[in-house]
Amino acid sequence: MLERLEIETFLTLAEELHFGRTAERLRVTTGRVSQVIKALERRIGGLLFERTSRSVRLTPIGRQLADDLAPLVAGIEAALRRAADAGRGVTGELRAAFLGEWTAPALLRAVALFGERHPDCRVDVREVQLSNSRASLVDGSVDVLLASFPFDGMACGPALLREGRVLAVAAGHPLAGEERLSLEVLAEHPVVQYPQVTSAAFKRDRTPDHTPSGRPVPKGPVGESFSEMLTLVAMGRGVLPVGEHSRQYYPRPDIAYVPLHDARPIERGLVWREGNTSERLREFVRAATDAATPSHAQAYGSDPSTASPGRLGA
Repeated sequence: MLERLEIETFLTLAEELHFGRTAERLRVTTGRVSQVIKALERRIGGLLFERTSRSVRLTPIGRQLADDLAPLVAGIEAALRRAADAGRGVTGELRAAFLGEWTAPALLRAVALFGERHPDCRVDVREVQLSNSRASLVDGSVDVLLASFPFDGMACGPALLREGRVLAVAAGHPLAGEERLSLEVLAEHPVVQYPQVTSAAFKRDRTPDHTPSGRPVPKGPVGESFSEMLTLVAMGRGVLPVGEHSRQYYPRPDIAYVPLHDARPIERGLVWREGNTSERLREFVRAATDAATPSHAQAYGSDPSTASPGRLGA
């Protein structure tokens, strides 16, 4: 078995490729780093580093060992953090955010239930926009976000909310008087596009390049926010598939919302950085899932038809 000092020294040197910087990080002498690495190489029976007066490089054996050890050490550290969190209980602060006005009530139900279960943990709630939703998770200013799926590159919980899709068109548009539409109409009208910062998977889901039958969908102008996208629709610059709750939360006399009968429902749920998973976050996801059940939604005076929980996943 490798000792902790051996593993820590080897992985630090593999990252720094400099004996002096490695010694500084570990708060030991350069001689001690060299001694540990030489002893490790004797145990393995091969060189882990190529050393010259000017550089330090991993050998193929060293690279393989670093690639094998790094995820194991990360897993051990994560397990220790989870155990420490469990031992302390769920405390501290969790920063939760919502994207889109109609997701706010679902997030607040989750906050209320989480607060009942874990009164020693404070939850800070804020709103993010299309332009900064992903950046807020990446830079750590938000721990967990209630947003639309797909949200690729992030860990995702179960779907908490589902809604049908409608097509937003200008009030004077020829399609405005239709009772329902097919996704095939997207091939006949430019579709307003989401901002560049939104992911490719999300764009394919909301503003596809082709209709179900394979017809190309013409691209309209790009909006930098949802309100700006709706304004482009109202100006007649394009149409936009959206969730049916837009009727309630974005009612506008210059826009009509027409149901799309052959479109899959939109799903929304919690997303977070995989590396930011903690016991408090897991418990918050659990509370959000429980709060989305019809019985809980009715108890809080909400429409249970909008709350459709999925299975709690990692």
